Amino acid sequence: MPRTVFTAEHEAFRRTVRDFLAKEAVPHIQEWTAARSVPRDFYRRLGELGVLGVEVPEEFGGGGETGHHFGAVFAEEVARAGATVGTAMTHAHIILPYLLHFGTEEQQRRWVPGCASGDLLLSIAMTEPGTGSDLAGIRTTAVLSEDGTHYLLNGAKTFITGGTQCDLVLVVCRTSPAPEENRREGLSILVVDTASEGFAVGRSLHKIGLHASDTAELSFTDVRVPVENLLGERDRGFFHLGRNLARERLVIAVQAAAAAAAAVTFAQEYTRNRQVFGRPVAAFQNTKFVLAACATEVEAARLMAYEALERDAHGELTPEYAAMAKLLCTETASRVIDHCLQLHGGYGYMLEYPIARLYADTRVMRIYGGTSEVMKTIIAKSLGL
Repeated sequence: MPRTVFTAEHEAFRRTVRDFLAKEAVPHIQEWTAARSVPRDFYRRLGELGVLGVEVPEEFGGGGETGHHFGAVFAEEVARAGATVGTAMTHAHIILPYLLHFGTEEQQRRWVPGCASGDLLLSIAMTEPGTGSDLAGIRTTAVLSEDGTHYLLNGAKTFITGGTQCDLVLVVCRTSPAPEENRREGLSILVVDTASEGFAVGRSLHKIGLHASDTAELSFTDVRVPVENLLGERDRGFFHLGRNLARERLVIAVQAAAAAAAAVTFAQEYTRNRQVFGRPVAAFQNTKFVLAACATEVEAARLMAYEALERDAHGELTPEYAAMAKLLCTETASRVIDHCLQLHGGYGYMLEYPIARLYADTRVMRIYGGTSEVMKTIIAKSLGL
């Protein structure tokens, strides 16, 4: 489809990323999958390429761009290559914006240059063993010291992307008791240095997919966090999360649409080359009909993802539209990838084929960043229901 949302500069970036992934990522897929993480040096190479800091102000070593267009190009090329880049997209396009939007000038000078270069890796810790979608139920606590110089942080988190490798983790915690009339108040975001005493990484979690993206349990036992590491306003963390969750859902929507498009391409290539009963699988009417339907769904998902991109760039992306985009794109990706895997037959179930990795990797997109059911709830509220 014509990419009217992308400029010549975006397309030049696309070619650079495509060449980089072919040389630096694709040859290492099996190795990184077995290791269940991507080497730290790879993130530094992404930093040198400018991928991690594309939205970072130039004064902090970034590209100074606004919006997620370059991130979308990167996501599309990663999917097209059937590659893995670990937690790079989460680091750069979901977590780093918290520092850019809510960090003080001092905090940004302290942390952002390293995030852009790949020398500092970020994680964000929201989910707890007993708290998933209900963020207002977070029990991790941070108590301000009597002299007001630091917080004492205690609690546990789970399903933390990048948890085993991160240098800084943005911890959502309770700094004040929740009022009965509004459980969302009293939450704050603290930036925790993972070298701090009392911070511990628990189990490295083994997932269905995203095997080269490390995920872990974290614990905090009387971790001293300087007050200077409070991100944004105290007790307003839930509202900070709400502002950035729309961007997170846009990022996921774009990735899902890119994955669905890649699946159709993989299925086209496979069915043209695979011979069954003396002719290519692509020659059968069922194959043509399946791919035609899938291509149509991909087109619709892309259009909505690109519209969300444009709204975000103009400061017009609402929580409900971001929820619609995530819902449509992730559900579409699941259907399309399933159909395309079926066209591969038994080979589609083998992990050396990119369609198998897509099948496993994209399933979580309907869960993280807010489940499909949560997206429907947000959309329903916008309809006055």
